[in-house]
Amino acid sequence: MALDQELKNQLAQYLDLLEGEVVLKVSGGSDKASEEMLELINEIASMSSQIKVEHTSLSRTPSFSVNRVGEETGITFAGTPLGHEFTSLVLALLQVSGRPPKVEESVINQIKSIRGEYKFETYISLSCHNCPDVVQALNLMSLLNPGISHTMIDGAVFKEEVESKDIMSVPSVFLNGEFFESGRMNVEEILAKIGSAPDASEFDNKEPFDVLVVGAGPAGASAAIYAARKGIRTGIVAERLGGQVNDTMGIENFISVKYTEGPKLVASIEEQIKEYPIDVMKLQRAKRLEKKDLIEVELENGAVLKSKTVILSTGARWRNIGVPGEAEFKNKGVAYCPHCDGPLFTGKDVAVVGGGNSGIEAAIDLAGIVKHVTVLEFAPELKADAVLQDRLYSLPNVTVLKNVQTKEITGTDKVDGVTYIERDTGEEKHVELQGVFVQIGLVPNTEWLEGTLERTRMGEIIVDSRGATTIPGVFAAGDCTNSPFKQIIISMGSGATASLGAFDYLIRN
Repeated sequence: MALDQELKNQLAQYLDLLEGEVVLKVSGGSDKASEEMLELINEIASMSSQIKVEHTSLSRTPSFSVNRVGEETGITFAGTPLGHEFTSLVLALLQVSGRPPKVEESVINQIKSIRGEYKFETYISLSCHNCPDVVQALNLMSLLNPGISHTMIDGAVFKEEVESKDIMSVPSVFLNGEFFESGRMNVEEILAKIGSAPDASEFDNKEPFDVLVVGAGPAGASAAIYAARKGIRTGIVAERLGGQVNDTMGIENFISVKYTEGPKLVASIEEQIKEYPIDVMKLQRAKRLEKKDLIEVELENGAVLKSKTVILSTGARWRNIGVPGEAEFKNKGVAYCPHCDGPLFTGKDVAVVGGGNSGIEAAIDLAGIVKHVTVLEFAPELKADAVLQDRLYSLPNVTVLKNVQTKEITGTDKVDGVTYIERDTGEEKHVELQGVFVQIGLVPNTEWLEGTLERTRMGEIIVDSRGATTIPGVFAAGDCTNSPFKQIIISMGSGATASLGAFDYLIRN
């Protein structure tokens, strides 16, 4: 597959950074997918004298491995890594050539210390924006540890494998032939899952913070940066940096940036956080908040962090429908990301539950891939913007069902249909289909604060104009609060507000 000129220009700049020779061992056939892969590899090889191509036989065709001279790295691409995976290919070339990865030394040491044989395989789609994080993390682990190998597998090329393993969500990772995990993961999360996480004792006996931020989405990151710029002791404790923005595809309403994507924005945020002396504690969930002389935040690992002020920015997550079959068939036909998982339903019938902007955008995207889309909306009318509704109704393979209640997602091993009730007549009906995409809004991550501070009936933390909660010294920001609009730019602003509010509280107390 020939690269367009812009991509070739980008690639040429990256290939200038190669530090040593790279050997691409290629297994190709006469099929169309092999021809596309071979065209890409020959084009790359023609652009750098540092890249050599050897033809061989690998366990999958088409595929190629990225190696050093005389040394197998364990990094293999089965398919043609373009689309979102183009960056994964570029990073593999650079890192195999000898350029050091941009990873903390502690993480590198963790990877190198792993013992045993770990054969990872990740099934991806080239349109999946969550997949590259997993692919790049496992490629890095393969490069640093000879006991680890990783193969990226394009599900669109190896359809029989995808069908035989009932893969209905990407990225889907297998370890030594067994299912390992599905969904976005960074290297720290993978290390924790295979039992190589930092010891929880490292969180004990930390000096009290001036500001401790719980959560590291746009609101939490903004709050921490504003606090650190005041020269006060600042910490972030969070499950993952970036929060839900990691799962966001196109961002076109972030003022001054015409277009970006969630993972790119999160990478920029992380770079800025690293510019300040902020104590970042990842892969940690808070389970208790209590105000004593200082404010205490207890983590699920048992450690207790203390701070003069706390900013809660725990964000929100996709709301579940809460019907039979939803949990049972998650990743077996029930999905939440149309960009990631849509290609796995090519030529199939699917439903989208939800008639807001996200639901109708999902239906429009899916209509270009799948055989037919059925939209299920509880209200008598769709809530999406008029321009989206006009686009939806212009599509020939979409059916819109309004004023209906989703009753059950049916299936045996995987989804085979949806049962719904017509609210005006009470009549129960069933649609046969293979996938259900749930798009019904967000629920705040505040259950752990039950009985601690004042929240709305929806669980949102109630804050004043300075971000203050009903507990003195405790502030909150972003999608976990009663802010009426859940937007990245609004969350960042509210994080700054809460941080300035906390600083003002510190001065006065």
